[in-house]
Amino acid sequence: MDPRILAALVTSVISQVLLCLLLFPSSTTDHIFTSTSSTSTLFPLILHILSSSELLTSISLLSPSKKRKRNGSFEDSTEEEEEINDEGFTDVDDDRDLEMSSQVPLPHLDSFKLCFRMTSSTFKWLSGLLEPLLECRDPVGSPLNLSPEIRLGIGLLRLATGSGYADISSRFGVSEATSRFCTKQLCRVLCTNFRFWVAFPSPSELQSVSAAFEDIGGIPNCCGVIDCTRFRVAKEGDYQEDSVAAQIVVDSSSRILSVVVGFHGDKGDSRVLKSSTLYRDVEEGKLLNSPPLFLKGVSVPQYLIGDGGYPLLPWLMVPIVDPVRTSCEEDFNVVHHLMRLPALRTIASLRNWGVLSRPIEEEFRTAVAYIGACSILHNVLLMREDYSALCDVTEDFSSYDQSSQYYRDTTSLGENSIEQKACVIQNALSARAKEFRT
Repeated sequence: MDPRILAALVTSVISQVLLCLLLFPSSTTDHIFTSTSSTSTLFPLILHILSSSELLTSISLLSPSKKRKRNGSFEDSTEEEEEINDEGFTDVDDDRDLEMSSQVPLPHLDSFKLCFRMTSSTFKWLSGLLEPLLECRDPVGSPLNLSPEIRLGIGLLRLATGSGYADISSRFGVSEATSRFCTKQLCRVLCTNFRFWVAFPSPSELQSVSAAFEDIGGIPNCCGVIDCTRFRVAKEGDYQEDSVAAQIVVDSSSRILSVVVGFHGDKGDSRVLKSSTLYRDVEEGKLLNSPPLFLKGVSVPQYLIGDGGYPLLPWLMVPIVDPVRTSCEEDFNVVHHLMRLPALRTIASLRNWGVLSRPIEEEFRTAVAYIGACSILHNVLLMREDYSALCDVTEDFSSYDQSSQYYRDTTSLGENSIEQKACVIQNALSARAKEFRT
């Protein structure tokens, strides 16, 4: 039977079943979903049927691309390809993979956000962009007969929902090894070839960044918010959890300007900062190096703002400890908190990706790749004005504020004169904050 006819038939049957359940809820259903409203009790069942069936029976919305012919005999394999083989990807010539066509159906329009954290138009655009890279470097001797759309769908389903490889394999009709390979390949392509999507702005671009922050809090020359969060890592079969720290810098629209991932989560925010290339680049004058502004005779350089886990530096403004009530210090802290919200919103949005919303059951290095890939995809969606994975701006992000958990490392804050200079800048900004709030 024609796949499209079969897809339409199955979809029709499912629709009729759902309609019957909604109109004539049985006592069995009420027993399973103990709730007073029949609609609310059936919603989990409906969601399960839709999310599990549409991946397998919906009509493909995306036109399949022709498989590129691969030249060469794979004899001159690269180290990266050998690494792939060492990690168990040589068994991807599973019979199911060889029988796969390029037209495995993808979800309906309404389910793209649920399955992939993006709209169908963004998915299609991303698939076309990544196509040549997703199709290259297949496992040595075992090229995959999968279209770029399916490769992307497999990887995105893992990142967006956190589904296990067994579940992904059954949905797409491929082996678990293939699901693992496609997910890792997507992360590798994003983190290697598209790192420029997370890039610190040029000096001219920073002017618009600081102007947007000034509109929020009234204090000038702020070029970003820095924050650090932790993602739990729980290797399968290992009872001891680890965590990985992710340091991000964002602008007022929650776009990530810098991300540093790979440090173990037991490091405090200050130690992560001072071990990062961001710290070194700023200290060496490679970043935040535009001419300063002057506030009542005080030279105010370009700076970032961060929580109390960071040191007070001329280019890093933190909250004032124990501010005097109704003073400019209190006004500064209020403004400071408002300007930090985009970073908290970004952290919450990253945790919207299913694979990051729970302990990551992978090797530490793979968990780092997941975080990097989701950070890049976060910026891609903002660039596309696709807010499928972005938290609502009205949400309460206080639960994502970890400033009270990772205190400042006071053993190496630098020379006292540096902190004194930073205090002078902080006081000047505090006076401006009070003017803004009155």
